[in-house]
Amino acid sequence: MTKVQIYTITGTKSKELDLPKQFNEPVRRDLIKKAVLAIQNNTRQSYGAYPKAGQRSSSALSRRRRDFRSSYGIGISRVPRKALWRRGTRFGFVGAMAPNTRGGRQAHAPKGYKDYSHNMNIKERRKAIRSALSATIHPEFVKARGHRFKELINVVEDKFETFTKTKEVKDALIKLGLEKELERLTVKKVRAGKGKARGRKYNVKTGPLLVVSKSCSLQKSAINLPGVDICIVKNINTELLAPGTNPGRLTIFTQSAIETMAKESLFMNGSKK
Repeated sequence: MTKVQIYTITGTKSKELDLPKQFNEPVRRDLIKKAVLAIQNNTRQSYGAYPKAGQRSSSALSRRRRDFRSSYGIGISRVPRKALWRRGTRFGFVGAMAPNTRGGRQAHAPKGYKDYSHNMNIKERRKAIRSALSATIHPEFVKARGHRFKELINVVEDKFETFTKTKEVKDALIKLGLEKELERLTVKKVRAGKGKARGRKYNVKTGPLLVVSKSCSLQKSAINLPGVDICIVKNINTELLAPGTNPGRLTIFTQSAIETMAKESLFMNGSKK
């Protein structure tokens, strides 16, 4: 059984703690990737074009001799067209309706009824969570994600959950040796592409994940720290532990969160989670 050190909010060591068996799972990148993609597909919002888009104008154009508004004898292709102007029996036509014309319909528009959801076996999902949990206690996985720390700290005392101010949380993280990690999170870059105009102008780096045992004041006090996520231990999922399908996120558990995980056998076969 793996033992870890419990740290106080001042950054000093207090005692050792036996990690539960959830942290003994081999790291399976394939399962982690499958679980993360399933979560992302199930939260994807459906979208589609209006079914009549590009088809809401008249493009009736005769191909017969002597018909009114005919294209016969003008020497133009048989693309569906609409008339924009008229001088006697002459018309000014412009392409319409067809996918290859300006203002026409889209050839293969996205369908609003398309189902992106993805099912995953319960045992497979639990195994993926346990695998992602195991990666959080190995420094080589955490460093590979780009996190910066003096010493990998996984468990802190329960007093961490009682913080009511963001400054208290920030000071505690600095005392735990995450000063360079917080500096890394302050750097934000403008996103490339159209996402700048869609409410996501800046790229925000992924920082540490704080796991608590129950609803507490830390959920509100730490929410303003960029890149930091807070989660109750029962609600952990693979995407939180391995953003972008890459395992090894810097994760800090409170002592009660670890004890709850061991007592209720969370994410084990036969459990409720």
